[in-house]
Amino acid sequence: MFRHPTAGWIEVICGPMFSGKSEELIRRATRAKIARIGVQIFKPRIDSRYGHDVVVSHSALKVDAVPVADSSELAASLVDGTQVVGIDEAQFFDAGLVEVCERLAHDGLRVIVAGLDLDYLRRPFEPIPTLCGRAEYVTKMLAVCHRCGGPALYTQRLVSSDELVVLGSRGTYEARCRMCYRPGEPEQPPLDI
Repeated sequence: MFRHPTAGWIEVICGPMFSGKSEELIRRATRAKIARIGVQIFKPRIDSRYGHDVVVSHSALKVDAVPVADSSELAASLVDGTQVVGIDEAQFFDAGLVEVCERLAHDGLRVIVAGLDLDYLRRPFEPIPTLCGRAEYVTKMLAVCHRCGGPALYTQRLVSSDELVVLGSRGTYEARCRMCYRPGEPEQPPLDI
């Protein structure tokens, strides 16, 4: 099938945990499916919190997904007829994801990427920041601060660990606003919500 080279683009949905990134990815993919557009969703194999072959939002929306180890396996797993590629938890992918997304967009595909743009220490969480710089559309999602209810743009880790990646959700992380974020206090009791 011929695709016009200018028909593709990259969309990035970024923000802290609990901001609705996966939910927005699922919403966009579902709209494409309703329009009978070929959609494939990918997720990193290491993220099996809610299931092996599904992307699940914190609000319990879900969509089937192909778990892959890295960006090259993602590229090799594309099937004919795919016009929309969704990628969840993209911060867990290697730097090669940027070039894979660029190539897919250049080949005429719509690429929707969701992930954390900052790690728990508020540092850029690659490859999301680089993808933001190369994307036609960037949506910055905000969560609700788990402490004060304000607009939260940071992810606060509640458990002690020196590892960059600690998989978890409620009880492991909270969304925090600028005033409630406490980088020097890694072990904090979660609030009962």
